[in-house]
Amino acid sequence: MTDAADLTATELLAEYEAGTLSPVEAAEAVLARIRRDDRELNAFCLVDEETTLDMARAAADRRARGAVLGPLDGVPVSIKDVLLTRGWPTLRGSTTIDPAGPWDEDSPAVARLREQGAVFVGKTTTPEFAWKGVTDGPLTGVTRNPWDTSRTPGGSSGGAAAAVAAGMAPLALGTDGGGSVRIPAAFTGIFTIKPTYGRVPHYPASPFGTLAHTGPMTNTVADAALLLDAVCGADGRDWSALPPPDVPFAGGGPDDLTGLRVAFSPDLGFAEVDPEIAASVAAAAESFTELGAKVEQADPGLGGDPVEEFEVLWFAGAAKVVEHLPPEARARLDPGLREICEQGARYSAADYLTATARRMELGRRMGLFHERYDLLLTPTMPIAAFEAGREVPEGSPSPRWTSWTPFTYPFNMTQQPAASLPCGFTAGGLPIGLQVVGARHADALVMTACAAFERARPWRGRRP
Repeated sequence: MTDAADLTATELLAEYEAGTLSPVEAAEAVLARIRRDDRELNAFCLVDEETTLDMARAAADRRARGAVLGPLDGVPVSIKDVLLTRGWPTLRGSTTIDPAGPWDEDSPAVARLREQGAVFVGKTTTPEFAWKGVTDGPLTGVTRNPWDTSRTPGGSSGGAAAAVAAGMAPLALGTDGGGSVRIPAAFTGIFTIKPTYGRVPHYPASPFGTLAHTGPMTNTVADAALLLDAVCGADGRDWSALPPPDVPFAGGGPDDLTGLRVAFSPDLGFAEVDPEIAASVAAAAESFTELGAKVEQADPGLGGDPVEEFEVLWFAGAAKVVEHLPPEARARLDPGLREICEQGARYSAADYLTATARRMELGRRMGLFHERYDLLLTPTMPIAAFEAGREVPEGSPSPRWTSWTPFTYPFNMTQQPAASLPCGFTAGGLPIGLQVVGARHADALVMTACAAFERARPWRGRRP
């Protein structure tokens, strides 16, 4: 690859160290890629070239003086437009937020990246208030998939995924409350992990409560490890944040997975999966056997699809987001969001507590399941990317996005680490994702397993 925009963060850092590339050249390359492609993809809602180049020049100067701030100094990164970023508006995909601000505070993950000298490329698109699993809305329009621009990249971190896949930044920060990093990672052929809840501190607290996680979105596992190391750790603004891990995620793991106990569930006991995707994911699970793991087909026994309980939690959170808005502002909301807010406002405290009880039961079942199995493998998505600008595929019997992503939201309810990594393509050339789920706090094991799979079945050579 001769274009710096196509280099991973790990490769950029090696070039910086060798003196063969500067942070300014890397920033110029990704900005040029954005100028070339983003009019069609619509991955960014804010690009500030002057600020980006100023940050890159400062990084280059630090390197020249031997005063590097951290492992990601000089590396371009995009930020989902739900994460506060000092000096830039955070509009959360909504026309109801005043762009005037003030915008004088960074969210915890953004603050850690700024402290390390990362170069901010811009803010990526999200559906309004990150409410659904595709990326379109009244503020920013429709975001498209780099593999086929007639199709969605998924959501709600769809802009972040499209940016990484298209070479507009090697690193992206996304958020995931029901699949929002894993859905678009699967649809766009990139890597992501939704870490254990609290692993990456979050502020302001999500209106969707303890369903929402912050996570890295990258082209490789190694890049995700670098980004995850940078943003982990406690922050006084998040009372639920975990301490930093004892051992960094960066540095890799064993080449094989000998002795690992792995369960493969093709459908979680209730999901319908496209046969082409099912075959690709089954072949990927077989690769874990070749890597030395003991793989068995086993369902975790969730007791059926928890979608109704998830929707109570999710729709009630959405209602909370907009409760302060006057009627004029509510009339400007995404119509689908307005519908779920009205539904969420009708739930009682008893409804919410009943859904919470189901959530706790799911956590108990998964805790016992992981006493028998170290990891769980599933498809990330049961379908490939569908037409952009729609909440559901054409012909869907349900109007809501929760109907087509049964593998993601259960693990927000249980707060477990869950990664999505590319494992193949459909006959039409669309990416397929494999989900790797670990027990709570087993983030390092999930990353190790994904890295081993990536070495055995590298995916980066194929780009949109």
